[in-house]
Amino acid sequence: MPEAGPNSTPSRSAAAETYQLTRFVMLRLLGCVYAVAFLVAAQQILPLAGSHGLLPVGLFLGRVQDSLGSPVAGFVRLPSLFWFNHSDTALQVMAWIGFALSCLVVAGYANAILMSALWVLYMSFVHIGQDWYGYGWEIQLLETGFLAIFLCPLLDGRPFSKRAPPVVVFWLFRWLIFRIMVGAALIKLRGDACWRDLTALYYHFETQPIPGPLSRFFDFLPHWMLKAGVLFNFLAELVAPWFAFYPRIARHIAGVILITFQLTLIASGNLSFLNWLTIVPALACLDDSFWSKLPPRAFVRQAEAAGATVQPNLLWQRTTWAMAALVWFLSLWPVANMISPRQIMNTSFDPLDLVNTYGAFGSVGKERLNVVFEGTDATVPDDQAKWKAYPYIALPVALDRRPSQIAPYQPRLDWQMWFAAMSTPDQYPWTLNLAWKLLHNDPGALSLFGGNPFPDQPPHYIRAVLYRYQFAKPGNLAGDWWQRGKLGLWLPPLSVTNQDLQVFLRDAGWLENTNSVSE
Repeated sequence: MPEAGPNSTPSRSAAAETYQLTRFVMLRLLGCVYAVAFLVAAQQILPLAGSHGLLPVGLFLGRVQDSLGSPVAGFVRLPSLFWFNHSDTALQVMAWIGFALSCLVVAGYANAILMSALWVLYMSFVHIGQDWYGYGWEIQLLETGFLAIFLCPLLDGRPFSKRAPPVVVFWLFRWLIFRIMVGAALIKLRGDACWRDLTALYYHFETQPIPGPLSRFFDFLPHWMLKAGVLFNFLAELVAPWFAFYPRIARHIAGVILITFQLTLIASGNLSFLNWLTIVPALACLDDSFWSKLPPRAFVRQAEAAGATVQPNLLWQRTTWAMAALVWFLSLWPVANMISPRQIMNTSFDPLDLVNTYGAFGSVGKERLNVVFEGTDATVPDDQAKWKAYPYIALPVALDRRPSQIAPYQPRLDWQMWFAAMSTPDQYPWTLNLAWKLLHNDPGALSLFGGNPFPDQPPHYIRAVLYRYQFAKPGNLAGDWWQRGKLGLWLPPLSVTNQDLQVFLRDAGWLENTNSVSE
């Protein structure tokens, strides 16, 4: 049975192929993701990239301008509203405006103008976010948000408008979920051998960036179950996406598999808002015939009433087809990358991040390394001194602390420190700026941690220690969730009188940006 076109009036037989309910669910979920993303920005952007942040946005934009020759060239390369004003007030106001607009979408109001505003606002943060916004789900949210603009009428923001959801846009969402999933599968097959021998999940739950409260349960499952989990991973990433373009029954089954896979990832760890976001294009596999049996009948009747009074709009139809042609053209580069033996992941090929390439966990760590910042008020910073650890918001530090469920919220410092633990301070120089701020009890830097072990006065010395963490067996006598072994110093003890540290910070332009509470 052919799918109803955007300008057709559904008959009894065609009504089941409408997408009013699907559009409703997709936009509400996308609104939730936007809300979380803007909330994270509102709460963390100043200590991360504000004027006194770890990587101040002003310094970054200055380097981009110097490299490209002018602010205009910088704006063309990295479009962002913050080229016009990047003050701390501007950063905060735009984040909270984005959060408020996202809540409107969650509440049921969404039109093309509102969705465009969200897209522009979030792109502005991504393009100036530096290390803190260098994750694949940032550009994935931008691509998803761009497509969502064309799901809505220009002005009518009602949940069930008289403008039928353009079917071509749902095809583009299916194309997006196809590239996300198949790209992830290929990067795994080309990468770590543990995916090919089905042992990847022997390690993943323990070594993933931020484990959740159920991660240890999954980690201690029998090996045959963990191998079956890898097979299910490839079913969802390598097989199901092809059926996103099939007729209804096969497409619905594929959609259910894709969504179920994302829900298992949500249950087994904390991957920011990635999995919730990935469900959005997977929902495009489902039409109203799937949803009509699930929500309250009042929603179904509203959707059916809107579908029965569809008002054609030739200009909007042509606009969506022009956008579709642009997406197909821009897909040439991601497809070429996906089929290349030198495939790279999570990369954009255009300044607006309209069509990107994705992938995750091409390699799986076999051990969990954690960098823990520690301070002491002792006069001699040796191993006999009493060192107190700074707890992260979600990364493990205390052995008896149960991993928390923090996703879809993302503690961005925790994520960067997971990467940093597998590298050296030379590749993460902002960690020296962080140490300097901890030496001054800087409130912004401390807000990125789960607590301050020196509430009355700052420590005399700060160091960072590299540990190997492992899940403790369930039911152990101490009741611990973790066990660990010290591997050595990641950063040596540093004090405010360290001349080398001061010179480094001054040369980087950070020293004068340090908002010290005490000297």
